[in-house]
Amino acid sequence: MREYNFFSYQTSEALHLSEKEKRTLYDCVSKIDIEIQENIDVHSQGIIVSTIELLLSYCSRFYGRQFITRKGSNNSVLVQFEKILNQYYYQENKEEKGLPTVKYLSEKLNLSPGYLSDLLRKETGKNTQDHIHQHLIEEAKNKLIGTNKSVSEIAYKLGFNYPQYFNKLFKQKTGHTPVEFRNMN
Repeated sequence: MREYNFFSYQTSEALHLSEKEKRTLYDCVSKIDIEIQENIDVHSQGIIVSTIELLLSYCSRFYGRQFITRKGSNNSVLVQFEKILNQYYYQENKEEKGLPTVKYLSEKLNLSPGYLSDLLRKETGKNTQDHIHQHLIEEAKNKLIGTNKSVSEIAYKLGFNYPQYFNKLFKQKTGHTPVEFRNMN
């Protein structure tokens, strides 16, 4: 069941179905119900399991399709997401708040963390955490080039509690340490 992410979403974001899609799912559920009501025989369990698999396959299809058919509303979520992430870095108390989290951003957008990550992954190829890291690295690059602050000061200003974690993330994402990056520019 874990591979079907939509089971952990809020009711309003799980599946947006057309009437035809609803009928298809209802037919699967009806077949399962009929099979359960029948006298059990050697084929009952296999038929029920197969029908549940069919139901889940349809759910996956319809769920994936909704990211295509709801592109307009998805784009507005992307715009809001970027706006919230940018605003986070213009706040004065970043040091106390720490790094932005997936939970923080999804709450601001009134979405579940899983749905937000799936939506971003479908639209951009990157999940929420990847977007946070990308934004962090861009902010860090600007501060490394535009100021004389130490790497530790920059790390704390960005919300990192430990400069070592900042150094590790920066190197992982850019291939260079912050000091190497600063010296190259």
